[in-house]
Amino acid sequence: MAAIEMEGLEKLEQVHRTLDKLHSAGVSDANPNCERFLVDFTFFLTQPCGEVDISLKCQLISQHMSKIASMLTEDALQSEGKACKQNENFALQVCGDKKTNINSSLSFCDGVAMIGIEAMMRSNSTLEDFCRSYFMFHKMEVNRPQSVFKYLPILSFTESYIYQLDGLNEELVQLTGDGFPISTEIQDDNSKLGAKSVRMFQKDPFRPLLYVLEQRGLLTERITEEFRYGEEYWALERKLCWALASNKEVCIEDVKRAIHLKSFDYRVLNLLLYQLRGEKVKELHMEFLSISELLVEISDDLTILWRTILILCACLSNVMELLQHQSCWQNL
Repeated sequence: MAAIEMEGLEKLEQVHRTLDKLHSAGVSDANPNCERFLVDFTFFLTQPCGEVDISLKCQLISQHMSKIASMLTEDALQSEGKACKQNENFALQVCGDKKTNINSSLSFCDGVAMIGIEAMMRSNSTLEDFCRSYFMFHKMEVNRPQSVFKYLPILSFTESYIYQLDGLNEELVQLTGDGFPISTEIQDDNSKLGAKSVRMFQKDPFRPLLYVLEQRGLLTERITEEFRYGEEYWALERKLCWALASNKEVCIEDVKRAIHLKSFDYRVLNLLLYQLRGEKVKELHMEFLSISELLVEISDDLTILWRTILILCACLSNVMELLQHQSCWQNL
């Protein structure tokens, strides 16, 4: 299985490398399918064919292409198109595991880093908060569009990918510690989803994203380490949720560790911004982030606690009014 995955990654790397060469030579197209055809066509030309070299292959194509094109009738093209469509549908079905939520499978299909629109929408508030709160530490103006949009593609893609994995982790919370669904309903409808999610979290779920960052010269050991912290956080989150759902004792050390790891995505975004701007990481800035993250978590918890107290007070007030009304009716 590992050999197959490695072969897939090598093939993907070859595709990206060929695509970069085509772009540098001025060969590109706005249609992704057309670009993939150009890549496949380039691969075809590089395949060995006896003593026929690249130059002769191009000469043969130029000489006979018009005849080949006329030979391909409209009926033949339509027939081939239907066959390709069937193969495409089959591939999508295999990739999606039928009843699987398509957003959950996108990020792992064929080892390619992909994101869904729901993950992008969920990550939007975090990106906005990051721009407003942390751009100043990089001497950037959030009110200048060029400052935002210059780095937005990588930052948005990374955060959306993290949110997509977070969505998968939330689905895993419905499973027991050994990976088996708690309810028969989940087992009947989403057993493949659960098994797939477990496998992906066991096998380095960030690998497709790491590959994308590495190809663009953005990956560092420190960023890789933060992604490992993200995996650890999700594992602790599942462990704590299972303990609460099973009425088991919760380890305070696990809670403290989870709080410390929770904001790993903000650290990743800051480290990426340093890489994108070609600047050295400022350790004082990162230490400050670590402290501020803890204060933000405490603030959020206190806010939730305060809102809960207000709700309880309102409920108690309503109960007191009901008791007073009941007492009045009894006196009558």
